[in-house]
Amino acid sequence: MIFLPRMALKNLFRYGRRTLITSTAIAIGIMAFIIVDSLLKGINDDSERNLIWYETGSAAFFNPEYWGDKDYLPLDRPVKESQSLIENLRSRNIEASPRIDFGGDLILYKDPFPEDGNLQVHLTAIDVDHDSDVFKIKSNVARGRYLEAGEDGLLMGQWLAKDLGAEVGYDVTVVTRTSGGYFQTLDLTIVGILESDNPVVNRYGMYLPLDTARYALDMEDMATGIYISLPRGSAETKTLAELAPLAEELDLSLLDWRVMGADFISLAETKESGSSIILFLVFLIAAVGISNTLLMSIFERVRELGMMRALGMKDGSIRALFLMEAAGIGLLGSFGGVALGGLINIPLVNKGIDYSQIMEQGDMGYRISGIMYGTWDFSTFVTAFFIGIFMAVLVAWLPTRRALKLEIPDCLRF
Repeated sequence: MIFLPRMALKNLFRYGRRTLITSTAIAIGIMAFIIVDSLLKGINDDSERNLIWYETGSAAFFNPEYWGDKDYLPLDRPVKESQSLIENLRSRNIEASPRIDFGGDLILYKDPFPEDGNLQVHLTAIDVDHDSDVFKIKSNVARGRYLEAGEDGLLMGQWLAKDLGAEVGYDVTVVTRTSGGYFQTLDLTIVGILESDNPVVNRYGMYLPLDTARYALDMEDMATGIYISLPRGSAETKTLAELAPLAEELDLSLLDWRVMGADFISLAETKESGSSIILFLVFLIAAVGISNTLLMSIFERVRELGMMRALGMKDGSIRALFLMEAAGIGLLGSFGGVALGGLINIPLVNKGIDYSQIMEQGDMGYRISGIMYGTWDFSTFVTAFFIGIFMAVLVAWLPTRRALKLEIPDCLRF
């Protein structure tokens, strides 16, 4: 029982160069798998978090007829008496804040903008005092200042501002319609430029005070949605279940972030399938390199295999010896790959990779504005470690089986 493992260990050192080359190929494959998996999971985690922090909150209350036509930004299907609902939620220790989403035509004049023009825009009216209880907009003001209640002020995403040539202090005009369908004009001054982790905010974001929008749009105490913040995990599910009767009592719809972000979730799931293919290809490429090295190793030792058979060693013992050697190579490669993957993952998690220039030029669908961070998933390290060993053993089994089919004289003449 001890003879075969000891002999396999000696062979690993006897063929040290070959062992080093093969284990290095395995290590590179394991390392690549860990890095790619870390980045893909990190992007997905950051995207979900930024979706909640900047767009959906944990969940929101809507008029039952609103969500089906949400893309048209209707104002005639609001949540009425929104303040009483918010007070009810806060009495349950749930942070809540109203918002009004509406569309308009942004009018720009050559002075001070580079040229005259107009643009269809999506505006969001926020509760200046309480929006930060649910969302992160307030902490993302890069230039200028945050909004003040009652002012004709506007916050604008930095990429949108850059495209328009807008700066803090510039005046803009927005032509929109009230909840009753009448045309209304809002003259707003840009008071702050936003630099957010969410590209949607940077590319399209325009925010104004809730009370200013309510007065202009004839919305009184109404809002298009009441957004809430909940802890992630089982507590979120439990709280949503407890709030369902309240929504039914008030004849409102309660939607969580997964429903509101269904387009993103669908895209993420599609990309996850594509990511799995990428990871498979990474391993496939590594397997080709490993198999080539192991095939050469085993076929170069066919004469040695024939000698062992001539001396009376059974085929099962020979097969076990070669597979033990392959497992040893896989073990060394897996250790090296996990170690290298962990070391490279440290800066990926702490500093990330800056793709801000690429993100600004095109929409990849993810909710990250430029820096891609990795993440720690120790199940991936464990999986990669054992797959490296299994792959080495599997690749060695096939040529060993073929070599054992040769007659002893053929082996000695090989």
